[in-house]
Amino acid sequence: MSQVYCEPFCIEKGYQFEIHAVSYNKDDAYSCFMHFHEVHEFIFFDQIEGQYFYSQGQSDLEDKDIVFTPALETHDFELTNNAKSWFILQILPDIFKQEGLQQYATFFQQGMHLRLDPEQLQNIQLQVKWLLQSYQQDPVSVKSITLLKLLIIWIAEHAKPVVDTNVLPIAATRGYDKLQPVINKFRYETVVELTLTDAAKLCHLSPSYFSRLFKQVFRYSFSEYMLRHKLYSAARLLSRNKQSITDISYDLYFSSPSHFIAQFKRLFGTTPLQFQKQVLKRLD
Repeated sequence: MSQVYCEPFCIEKGYQFEIHAVSYNKDDAYSCFMHFHEVHEFIFFDQIEGQYFYSQGQSDLEDKDIVFTPALETHDFELTNNAKSWFILQILPDIFKQEGLQQYATFFQQGMHLRLDPEQLQNIQLQVKWLLQSYQQDPVSVKSITLLKLLIIWIAEHAKPVVDTNVLPIAATRGYDKLQPVINKFRYETVVELTLTDAAKLCHLSPSYFSRLFKQVFRYSFSEYMLRHKLYSAARLLSRNKQSITDISYDLYFSSPSHFIAQFKRLFGTTPLQFQKQVLKRLD
């Protein structure tokens, strides 16, 4: 069955992290866009072909690579239709305040594309599998937290950043600062309901210039980006509780539940109800 990935994973109250295995067959539905989230994120790729867009620029992904994206940092993945698989680990930022991890906080201050030599790669892969198994047994156990800390320390001490970026960092893209008022709305608000004219006014730009600048930085028109932001917010709401499709559609200012369902299926390849059932079954 086709899986849909849109980072709907929500760290349960009382948990410090979540880890999941994600895989796709060739031509399975996949969607991602330039986004942010409130947690730190590691992705341990197994099979991959595509590019990572992050704070330091853009780089080509290879099998067994690791990427780290800190909370609230803009990032995106552009992947091919070939088969792909990875482990995604999301952690609360406060984890670096714990004993034994404070000294590694500076290493994880910005997005990184990382690689390891073969020997250390085997160690990391084994630790990731141990962590997943322990998480599935008891996410808050001493063993789970110890394995999490060990994995973070191992990455910090042995992984090397990939430096073959070939575009400017996102934050250095011409015009990024001018878009900051709108970017902050997307970063901190679940629902952004702005017309192009209002968004441009917020940035003290003309609508035509704002439109060109936004697409240059984010690779989507403002209206498409705003729609995707709402749909990703919907995916997170669907994964958190059993809130009705109707309530979510109106909370996110869709014109009707049927319009919401159609747009969700267009982007993710499944209906909101099917998606919610799959996620809640996994969480149970």
